[in-house]
Amino acid sequence: MRYGAHLPLADLGSGLPGLTSYARTAAGLGFSTLAANDHLVFSRPWLDGIVALSSVVEASGDLRLATTAALPVVRGPAATAKAAAALATVSGGRFTLGVGPGSSAADYALAGLDFAERWPRFEAAVRDVRSYLDSLEPRPARPVPIWVASWGSAAGLRRVARLGDGWLASAYNTTPALVAAGRSALPPDLTCAVATMWTWVTDSDRERRDWLTRLSALLNRPEDELAAQLPVGPPEACAELLSAYAAAGVDELLLWPVADHEGQLERVMREVVPLVR
Repeated sequence: MRYGAHLPLADLGSGLPGLTSYARTAAGLGFSTLAANDHLVFSRPWLDGIVALSSVVEASGDLRLATTAALPVVRGPAATAKAAAALATVSGGRFTLGVGPGSSAADYALAGLDFAERWPRFEAAVRDVRSYLDSLEPRPARPVPIWVASWGSAAGLRRVARLGDGWLASAYNTTPALVAAGRSALPPDLTCAVATMWTWVTDSDRERRDWLTRLSALLNRPEDELAAQLPVGPPEACAELLSAYAAAGVDELLLWPVADHEGQLERVMREVVPLVR
């Protein structure tokens, strides 16, 4: 199982870090991917994901770059494909386009779109993105893989199988058992990645409880659910969760440190990953 790092694009109270330094740290520690999420508007300040990825192409070394996930309905399929082709070209073919319908009605409202129509619009948009990528000039030297986001419903997994080269599961909307069940329903050659895995490695129970409370308010999820879904806590507990995802057949986990971003990347690789079974 590989480990990727989300670019910390949202300000959770400690400010936004230097993305270039973060990218170099991730590359030096052995992470496999730098990922960026997509929101037009959020409850916290949030940098544009595609622009942020383009800013770290040089600093990222040989890391794969990925959106987890871009919103082709909100951005428009032609503009999404154009940006994907550009990132694939300037990165030397290191780009994966993760796409999703989006779960924020505010994003749709800002774009002047009906949130209730997101599912049929999304299917059409993904097909259009593929078509545009095939017709763009200059065409990327390598095909751009498309990962489709789904929380794991039966309809969502069928959509992944129809449209995607991989499945993006959401860490705070799933469990290892649900991912394993979903994995068994998909073609075996599809990549499975678990994204937006908010992370805080700490031996302090007070810090653990504090971050779970803050994440609960941010994500609108119960604290006890998040405690079982996210690597927030001691290295041993974090490693148990990551081991369960490895056993579920996950190819890549995409971690997002909530603060002390580079220090947390190091703690993950030095203290957690060696304990993963």
